[in-house]
Amino acid sequence: MTDHPSVILEQRGSAYWITINRPDKRNALNGDVIAGIARGYREAHDDSAVRVIVLTGAGDKAFCAGADLQNSGAAFAFDFSSPNVDYADLLRLSQNATKPAIARVGGVCLAGGMGLLCMTDLAVAADHVMFGLPEVKVGVFPMQVMSLLQRIAPPRLVSEWALSGEPFDAKAALAAGLLNYVVPAAELDAKIDWLIGRLVDKSPTAIRRGKYAMRAIAAMSFDESIAYTESQIALLAMTEDAKEGMKAFAEKRKPLWPGK
Repeated sequence: MTDHPSVILEQRGSAYWITINRPDKRNALNGDVIAGIARGYREAHDDSAVRVIVLTGAGDKAFCAGADLQNSGAAFAFDFSSPNVDYADLLRLSQNATKPAIARVGGVCLAGGMGLLCMTDLAVAADHVMFGLPEVKVGVFPMQVMSLLQRIAPPRLVSEWALSGEPFDAKAALAAGLLNYVVPAAELDAKIDWLIGRLVDKSPTAIRRGKYAMRAIAAMSFDESIAYTESQIALLAMTEDAKEGMKAFAEKRKPLWPGK
C-alpha cells in the first residue's frame, strides 16, 4: 500500500484501489487529491497484474463533495500562463485509460465529484447517496464536468441539474444512467467485489483494445466508426488472447489469458 498525503493507493488482488482520504473534508478535491488520483491511474496502468481500478472515498459520508471551498482561494487559483488545468488533465487521463474503472460511491457526490464519477466506466452507489451540481449556488458552473456528463445523462436532466444546482437521489441517478447499480450501504462492498469478478476473468487484451476503440469512435460518424471497427476486429482476431479464447471454447474449459 502506498500513501499519498490525501489519497491511499492499494492493490487488492487484481484490483487497484484509489481512495480519497479526506473524510473530515467530505473528501473534497485539492491539488494533492488530484495528483494522487492521477498517480494511481498511472501506477495501475504500469502494472500488468492490475485488471481493474476502483475509485472511492474514505468513510461513509462522502465519495467526493467537489472542490475544497474552505480554501476557495486555492480551489479557484489558476496559472493563466498554462493552457491546462490539473483537474481537466485528470479527466483527460481517465478517458485515455485502457483498464476499466469502477466508482464505489458510498456518500455524497457533488460538483467535481460528479466529474470523478463520470470518468469511470461503471458505478455502484449506496441507496442513501445524494448527487448534485451545486456550483451555481456559489457563482460558478460545472464547466469541466459537462465534458463527460453530457455524454452519459439525458440533456434535459443535465440542464436541470446544472442550472438549478439542486440535489437528486441515487434512484434518479440510476434512472439517468449515471450508475449501474444502487444497493443498500451494507451491500456496497459485496456488489463491488461481484462487479470486479465479472471483469477480471475476461480477456485483458480484448478489454484494452475495446476501451481504446470505444474512445476512438465516440466522435466518429457511423460510416467512419464502422470502417474503423471492421479493421479493429480483424486485428483482435490475431491476438494471443483471441486464439486462446477460441481454443478454450472448443475445448470446453476456462481460458488462460496471456494478455497479449
